[in-house]
Amino acid sequence: MSGKAWWDKQAFAARLPYLRGRMAVVEAVRAFFRERGFFEVETPALQVSPGMEPHIMALETRLDEPFGQDSRRMYLHTSPEFAMKKLLAAGAGDIFQIARVWRNGERSPTHQPEFTMLEWYRTGASYRDLMEDCEGLIRACARAAGATVFRRNGMECDPFRPFRRLTVPQAFLDYAGIDLLATAPDPWAPDADALRTEAARIGVRVGEGDSWEDCFFHIMLDRIEPHLGEGVPTILCDYPVSMAALSRPSSGDPRVAERFELYACGVELANAFSELTDPAEQRRRFEADMDLKERLYGLRYPIDEDFLAALEVMPDSAGIALGLDRLAMLCTGAKTIEDVLWIGL
Repeated sequence: MSGKAWWDKQAFAARLPYLRGRMAVVEAVRAFFRERGFFEVETPALQVSPGMEPHIMALETRLDEPFGQDSRRMYLHTSPEFAMKKLLAAGAGDIFQIARVWRNGERSPTHQPEFTMLEWYRTGASYRDLMEDCEGLIRACARAAGATVFRRNGMECDPFRPFRRLTVPQAFLDYAGIDLLATAPDPWAPDADALRTEAARIGVRVGEGDSWEDCFFHIMLDRIEPHLGEGVPTILCDYPVSMAALSRPSSGDPRVAERFELYACGVELANAFSELTDPAEQRRRFEADMDLKERLYGLRYPIDEDFLAALEVMPDSAGIALGLDRLAMLCTGAKTIEDVLWIGL
């Protein structure tokens, strides 16, 4: 956009077509899930734990009770995940939410510190069921906004053709010539030196002290991600189990996790899991993630003990988070995320 204030009538009029397209996308999302029997839920933005990803920063505040009864440190959630899983444990069944979320220190043509996340959960399902959801949902949103093809980054992507499904190990082999799993003889403690050597061999710069995961992302961003979602949307699945986050290991190959990300025109749209329901294993992963966060950034977030307790009775399920603003960008042809926001920060 130009340097004009957002409320300048000319500047706002230029954004109105994108905002109308966004409205159509939101309406299509609600219709898609209601037709499939999902409940739409609303959960509080204030949480005792904002999310446990090592590299995502939260916004902190304090919640004061009246008459000085209590004062607690709280966070604006980076995802509604923990609260929605408590609803699954309570027996809510298949649910979805269009939620405002916050991530500090993030700003780019596809990032805002406050943005809209679409999150949904299917009970008795796996990540493969969510792949089917994604195909139907993306087509419904494109149709509602009048899009026949997505265009971005000099790429075209046809959402009405069958989506491509590509495993992470195969993507590293195809685009970088690297046998990724060979660099992780111990799947839970992959060999940073081995992947660092492979990165140097193909000319991707990594730091001497970079971890295996750091090297993974350097290669991913340089050699793989620019190709994802070219021609048709791509479902990048079966991440190394050390990057399992909140997902369960694959029953077919314990070296990888039942996790996928959805891409279109090189833009990451969604992150999905067959959900982990083992509270002891989840605690171990949370503590490892917070140890890493403390080493890198000097801070750690508290573990939500109620969430771990809920995991003990949560049904088998699969869940996914999708960036609604990014989907609106692709459906409308907007160049930046601010084009599809009524008011940016």
